[in-house]
Amino acid sequence: MTEQSTVNQTAAKPVPTLPDAQTVTSVTHWTDQLFSFRVSRPASLRFRSGEFVMIGLMGDPQPETGKQKPLLRAYSIASPAWDDELEFYSIKVQDGPLTSKLQHIQPGDQIILRPKPVGTLVHDALLPGDRLWMFATGTGFAPFASLLREPETYEKFDEVIVTHTCRDVAELEYGRQLIEGLKADELMQELIGTDNLAKIRYYPTTTREESPKMGRITHLLQDGTVFADLDVPQINATHDRAMVCGSLGFNKDIMEILEGFGLTEGANSDPQHFVVEKAFVG
Repeated sequence: MTEQSTVNQTAAKPVPTLPDAQTVTSVTHWTDQLFSFRVSRPASLRFRSGEFVMIGLMGDPQPETGKQKPLLRAYSIASPAWDDELEFYSIKVQDGPLTSKLQHIQPGDQIILRPKPVGTLVHDALLPGDRLWMFATGTGFAPFASLLREPETYEKFDEVIVTHTCRDVAELEYGRQLIEGLKADELMQELIGTDNLAKIRYYPTTTREESPKMGRITHLLQDGTVFADLDVPQINATHDRAMVCGSLGFNKDIMEILEGFGLTEGANSDPQHFVVEKAFVG
């Protein structure tokens, strides 16, 4: 069951005690392994939807000196560039140096946020096209949560196909609620437009728990199932563009498949047919 907690917005914000401190405003636990949270946004922070920043907490004191060092990790910003706050989507790793601590944050707590956004999952790294594919596994959905709420996405593409592959149905809930909420939210309808929101095609799959669509997206691309299900042509370099974010193995497999379809990998300095976020794995 999803559990959410929020901070009392009328309460005074605590005085920052961490370097580059930002205050947690809400936390939502989606499963026993996944959670999302929102934090205050530095007034000076500017970023492109799809980019990531380094966030973290202070580590345990060193036994010899008592000093603490920051534990930092790359996290995609899940909120769009126009949002007043910053949203993040994270896995819980019980023995992970950072997430073992981060999963216990509460509204009013502070995190470290290095205000230097970077990343390749941005529109500037893609050539113009007709159809945009977003391929995600796990928390790799985070940058797409940002881009799906970015008006530019719909100005550049006639169709946006979001694939999200997880082991269990509950792990899809963050993305499912976000997409359904987008289409029902009056603010988003006004900002993006009802016709533009209708461009979104959502294609969730599971690999372990029974669901309406089973299988890895890599297999479903290779055997043509996804194209038949969505009634779209096979991916080609003339019309299709793609963004990829997931585990290291997933990224590699999708890259090979896209290259097999004739697409070329791009970057900020060399826009092409698809881009992959390699700074971290989801």
